[in-house]
Amino acid sequence: MGFYESYVLPRLLHLACGTKPIHRQRQKVVPRAEGRVLEIGIGSGLNLGYYDRSKVKKLWGLEPNDAIRTMAEKEAERVGIDVEFLGLPGEEIPLDDRSVDTVVTTYTLCTIPDVERALSGMRRVLKPGGTLLFCEHGAAPDPGPARWQSRLNPYWKRISGGCNLNRRIPDLVRGAGFRIRNVETMYLPSTPRFAGFNYWGAADPAH
Repeated sequence: MGFYESYVLPRLLHLACGTKPIHRQRQKVVPRAEGRVLEIGIGSGLNLGYYDRSKVKKLWGLEPNDAIRTMAEKEAERVGIDVEFLGLPGEEIPLDDRSVDTVVTTYTLCTIPDVERALSGMRRVLKPGGTLLFCEHGAAPDPGPARWQSRLNPYWKRISGGCNLNRRIPDLVRGAGFRIRNVETMYLPSTPRFAGFNYWGAADPAH
């Protein structure tokens, strides 16, 4: 990786994904994880402080970017939580079929190149009765922000580590064989509308 990907981008992503509105979203989702938990795209570890230690038996953190994963390792030490880090992309989950109780993905599905393959892998590793917890930004329902998303997306991806502004998260989740149990949406406050439409909820794997 070049200088930007190794030194600049990790810090930019940490700041962009660590705003107060986004932290409030994380608090709605992450504490619901239980059992054997796999977090896809653990990033710099911004979710780690929100896990309920009394419910989590095992936590894996998948993150392909070495520099960002190093930040997460330091955060795990700071908050005192045990994490087994996996240095692989979301399309390459190195866990057995039906071995995970909860998969957590927050602000990650926007960046995975082959997101359909990644979601299929998440369904594969979830046990029957397991849960996918998601909190993501994506396609806005209103014409104005949606137009800006389409215009800006090619340029946005280049500076944001491959982040897509306009992925339709519920459609992607359903298309990978999940049944969405519940989903809520809103524009995040103090966030540009083209980047601030959020989806969060839970889904069940269809085995």
